[in-house]
Amino acid sequence: MSDCFDGNGLAAKSFARFGITHMFGVVGIPVTSLANRAVQLGIRFIAFHNEQSAGYAASAYGYLTGRPGLLLTVSGPGCVHGLAGLSNAMINTWPMVMISGSSDQKDAGLGDFQELDQIEAVKPFSKFSVKAKDIKEIPNCVARVLDHAVSGRPGGCYLDIPTDVLHQTITESEAEKLLTEVEKGRSFEEPKAPPNSEIEKAVRLLRKAERPLIVFGKGAAYGRAEGELRKFIERTGIPFLPTPMGKGLVNDNHELAASAARSLAIGKCDVALVVGARLNWLLHFGESPKWDKDVKFILVDVCEEEIKLRNPHLGLVGDAKKVLEMINKEIKDDPFCLGKSHPWVEAISKKVKDNVSKMEAQLAKDVVPFNFLTPMRIIRDAILGLGSPAPVVVSEGANTMDVGRSVLVQTEPRTRLDAGTWGTMGVGLGYCIAAAASNPDRLVVAVEGDSGFGFSAMEVETLVRYKLPVVVIVFNNGGVYGGDRRSPEEVTGPFEHDPAPTSFVPGAAYHTVMEAFGGKGYLVGTPDELKSTLSESFSARKPAVINVTIDPYAGSESGRMQHKN
Repeated sequence: MSDCFDGNGLAAKSFARFGITHMFGVVGIPVTSLANRAVQLGIRFIAFHNEQSAGYAASAYGYLTGRPGLLLTVSGPGCVHGLAGLSNAMINTWPMVMISGSSDQKDAGLGDFQELDQIEAVKPFSKFSVKAKDIKEIPNCVARVLDHAVSGRPGGCYLDIPTDVLHQTITESEAEKLLTEVEKGRSFEEPKAPPNSEIEKAVRLLRKAERPLIVFGKGAAYGRAEGELRKFIERTGIPFLPTPMGKGLVNDNHELAASAARSLAIGKCDVALVVGARLNWLLHFGESPKWDKDVKFILVDVCEEEIKLRNPHLGLVGDAKKVLEMINKEIKDDPFCLGKSHPWVEAISKKVKDNVSKMEAQLAKDVVPFNFLTPMRIIRDAILGLGSPAPVVVSEGANTMDVGRSVLVQTEPRTRLDAGTWGTMGVGLGYCIAAAASNPDRLVVAVEGDSGFGFSAMEVETLVRYKLPVVVIVFNNGGVYGGDRRSPEEVTGPFEHDPAPTSFVPGAAYHTVMEAFGGKGYLVGTPDELKSTLSESFSARKPAVINVTIDPYAGSESGRMQHKN
């Protein structure tokens, strides 16, 4: 190695030194050398076709690992495309850092190649942003964006490195001195914890409750709170309800799982302990009529501002795992447990059994041409048949994602990734790649609508290039929600012979897209075809696309979000 470092080399060395092992992105002027240097220093660089997908990968990687996911983009339009991933990290509160090259500082305002005030552009989508204006600032800037991404409430951060800074040089000894100084100056926060008096209040509320409920979300999953959560549920016998990405923290098949009785659980509970989940649209804002108007919320969140915003009966500012540990300790000294014959537990249990048996009766039918339920049941059974380690399931699409939430079973933590808080479509292939990179021992199974798949379908080439064990199942119903659903009165005007805005080419051969790059493609339309295809592709653990033909009129418009459309 030469005794000189340019800005590319120093940035790469800073990331490697501060613990980064993976980077996602699209290379080009002026950052190609930064990617190459990162690879030389032991960082795995996964190169995408599109910054949006690379950004979605970086955001999901942050969630799955608890370490900042890195996105590298070129200047100007590359940075703008990357905002999709940065905003996704920000809204989902996942740690991520976007690094973009930018125009030469001396040419600012003159109309340089891909010139944009990127610090200004990222403001609405980042919790912290900084520009390295000189090569000597790079190590400090790298440390700051990495630390901000994971501190307090996690989120997206941005680092801007202008072209002229990437080309500046310093000696190896200067670089080492800078890195050592920054390393010494870094400090890490202890997990936040509320005072014991607040924990005592929370336990008193739960102890006196007639119909308590625990709700947990991906914040608890991010905080690795599953062990304490299971202990709490087993000890108290309180029914629980996970949000979609909280599924699997406690096995979906647990006898206290209330997902199949969701309306009853949230409509009748009198005290709800909400851990790592926000009272946003996914939980009906915690308001009546979905929730009882007198429900008392105990809200556990790492972010004090979030608790102030929601104004719960009791707010516990702290790390999910730490707070549950404190609650468990408090209960241990004076135990209480609802028991199976408790009226509330019995009511939930009965409703769950009734709803599950109705759903299972629907699922048991082999409907051909396929509706959504028949293939989803076959996929569920094939995934459960793999045992542990359970695959990571990625899901997007209106009907496909909604039906999958109800049918697919999560038995292990952080094994479901979907559109999330931001409701982002197009996350599928990026999430798959992040899951495969961060969980090399797990198969990744994507269950995608054809519209969701279309956003990032070109990234199947990325799956093949990096030989990732990802099986993508496309529910092909010929459109955004399915076939043309317009009434005759709506089909008028000079372009009445155009397809509906929701329609795609019927019978699109999505499986051949994968075959074009050397992966395995399958076309299926019957239960037996799907079963044998899943068995073969799951065993092979190689990139595959399974194109599943669905009746174009099987789904509903907007999935379960009709009221928003």
